[in-house]
Amino acid sequence: MLLGILLTVHVIVCIALIAVVLLQRSEGGALGMGGGATGFMTARGAGDLLTRTTWILGTIFFVLSLALTLLAGQERGAASVVDRIKVQGIDPNSLNQPPLQPQPAAPAVPSDAPAPLTAPTPQVRSPFGDAPASGAATQQPAPAAPSNP
Repeated sequence: MLLGILLTVHVIVCIALIAVVLLQRSEGGALGMGGGATGFMTARGAGDLLTRTTWILGTIFFVLSLALTLLAGQERGAASVVDRIKVQGIDPNSLNQPPLQPQPAAPAVPSDAPAPLTAPTPQVRSPFGDAPASGAATQQPAPAAPSNP
């Protein structure tokens, strides 16, 4: 509830800050008008008012941003993604085991539908050299072809 109220106030402050900044002239004057001594506000007075308003709205913007960040962090809790991972439950010996080969099921009734696609089984290679790389020890070089002179 508090987060929703603060977020609404934050959006209103943002819109007001944008409006006040856009009203200022880039040369330092305010409202884009020269103004005379007979007007309601002189150019310098309007500039001072907009400058003060910008500083006040900017300060409110930063304080609200900090408050929203702190409140959102407390509502979410102190748990991080790393805390949610159960590292103690991992058995290091099971990491280097070859994958289990599924037993092929006998087709019940031949049909006209194509067989489902299956992906090849991934080969696990140990970076520590405990087991030979899959396929490295079983491959033999092909014999050279005889040459006919």
